[in-house]
Amino acid sequence: MLAATRAAARARKLPISARALSSSSKRQSDALFVHRDTDYNNSKIPFAFTEENMKKAKEVISHYPPQYKKAAIIPLLDLGQRQNKGWTSISVMNYVAQLVEVPPMRVYEVATFYTMFNREPIGQNFVQVCTTTPCMLRGAYEILDTVKSHLGGIKVGDTTKDGKFTLVEVECLGACSSAPMMAVNDDFYEDLTPETTRKVLDVFKSGSKPKVGPQAGRHTVENSAGLTSLTSKPYGPGEHCTPEFQ
Repeated sequence: MLAATRAAARARKLPISARALSSSSKRQSDALFVHRDTDYNNSKIPFAFTEENMKKAKEVISHYPPQYKKAAIIPLLDLGQRQNKGWTSISVMNYVAQLVEVPPMRVYEVATFYTMFNREPIGQNFVQVCTTTPCMLRGAYEILDTVKSHLGGIKVGDTTKDGKFTLVEVECLGACSSAPMMAVNDDFYEDLTPETTRKVLDVFKSGSKPKVGPQAGRHTVENSAGLTSLTSKPYGPGEHCTPEFQ
């Protein structure tokens, strides 16, 4: 049908309009899945676990039967990324493949699938701002803009010139009840406002670590109005049961 329509248009010398199949922005897939050697990321750069991390790696591998060592790929990649200053190079992947005795492609498949593995170098503090619906409704984009401006006007995906911060925008991090929030390295900073966001970043800038968790004063995700349930003594074994069950 489409071919016939185009043929008819050509016969009548009418312009043929092209309709895009997608309205989303274009992005080269090789930036996500294809490795290209650079001077800082190529297989000739040696990598090996430190003595301490090798002990951890062996302990992780021991959790699985010998024929299923490949099940340890994810925790081993995480261990390698932590040792490699927060990112997973091609050398880290190849090293993990040797440890669990699988073709390197099996490790590449894992590292390119999970977004927790950074395949480019990152800053000392990895800032992930959640903009999924619950956080968005609570002002996540204002928090994202605050981070951008307070870190010198960087954009999402950029690293500050001093190498202290890398900023990314992420999907749900699982702290919906204390939105908006951001993760810095392994820790969550929740109930954020532009003011508290700047304070958190300033503490990191000074080389210290701010108080983890909600920044609005509440403990974990307790009701902001205070404790409203489980306020009485919990029942004991058999309490309030009929006599035959006591």
